[in-house]
Amino acid sequence: MNPPSRLTIRTHGTSGPIVFVLHGGPGAMGDAEPLARGLARQFRVVEPWQRASGGEPLTVAAHVADLHGVIEMQGPEARPAMVGHSWGAMLALAYAAAHPYQVGPLVLVGCGTFDTTSRAQLQATLESRTDAHLRRKIRQLRASSSDTGEKLYCFYRLTEPLYGYDPDMADRPGAVVRFDERAHFETWNDMVRLQDSGLYPAAFASIVSPILMLHGAYDPHPGQMIRDVLKAYIPQLEYRQWERCGHKPWMERQVRDEFFSVMAGWLTAHL
Repeated sequence: MNPPSRLTIRTHGTSGPIVFVLHGGPGAMGDAEPLARGLARQFRVVEPWQRASGGEPLTVAAHVADLHGVIEMQGPEARPAMVGHSWGAMLALAYAAAHPYQVGPLVLVGCGTFDTTSRAQLQATLESRTDAHLRRKIRQLRASSSDTGEKLYCFYRLTEPLYGYDPDMADRPGAVVRFDERAHFETWNDMVRLQDSGLYPAAFASIVSPILMLHGAYDPHPGQMIRDVLKAYIPQLEYRQWERCGHKPWMERQVRDEFFSVMAGWLTAHL
């Protein structure tokens, strides 16, 4: 299946092995652009924006099929590396499970959750960091008459501080040019359905790629819990955590240089 013609595909860098960078959300098109930019010093980076909402409800399978079409455009021998952030890390795993011999090494940055216990811990951490002022802002936003996509984007911006330890906001991704509410909820609901059915993470046992999971200890996504869930099916998974780091290591002043160095070195060794 070829990707839909309306799919946006950005490229960064002109030399080196091919690395796909997958954005999070779901539905946060362009959110991973600074991550792609940082890797473009050593790699040819392909940054596909995932399919927007439309006629049919979005599914994980549709995103996997779109991604496969973009990879086939690189040529039959491409076997690119993948770097996925948050939901994008989950999509990278779903793709590697469906097409284990069409993808190279995987890097999971701030990976999302694959079980109810980890999801509950994520929500509890966010709740503990939400003060009265932020709660009031969120209530005002929900009561506003803004477009639903705009509301979700504003909610994303309001709650961004809950996810970062010491981020450099000068490099915040003004790259997000669209936040698709329908794409977000349709895709995430399908991922939860697949987890509840038992497909994920069990399907990840078919993955043959080397995998590196990079996580910040301040990230409300509980990295070590997510690692332990995945490790039961992906024994080759490696894990690296930084203490003074949140959900987007490329924005964190205290670790971003080391983050890019570790990731680029690992990718180079495994490509």
